[in-house]
Amino acid sequence: QVQLVESGGGLVQAGGSLRLSCTAHVRRFTAWHMGWFRQPPGKDREFVAAVSASDFSTTYAASVQGRFTISRSNDRYAVYLQMNGLKPEDTAVYYCAASTYYEGSIYPHEYDYWGQGTQVTVSS
Repeated sequence: QVQLVESGGGLVQAGGSLRLSCTAHVRRFTAWHMGWFRQPPGKDREFVAAVSASDFSTTYAASVQGRFTISRSNDRYAVYLQMNGLKPEDTAVYYCAASTYYEGSIYPHEYDYWGQGTQVTVSS
């Protein structure tokens, strides 16, 4: 059984920062490619960032490139999303996801497991 638990969301003013964490309750965390997605109000879920299991290579959506940083700690079975320079349009529920096969995937259907989500609200 795989369980992903996100934390770190909240309310922040535009220009501020937040750090999201996702703790994975899973065997062999080192084998999982990890990603962050978000779902803004009234919109579809969208890709934010991904980090590979093999070489820790990263992929970012154009909208967050240069502002967000994804990282992972295999010792702690965790993946993080450092978000700087937050904008009101970053407001969304943020989800952590795990994929057994697809490295750096931007497609939600290629992830096998999802967390429950954490709300991020950016005020203007």
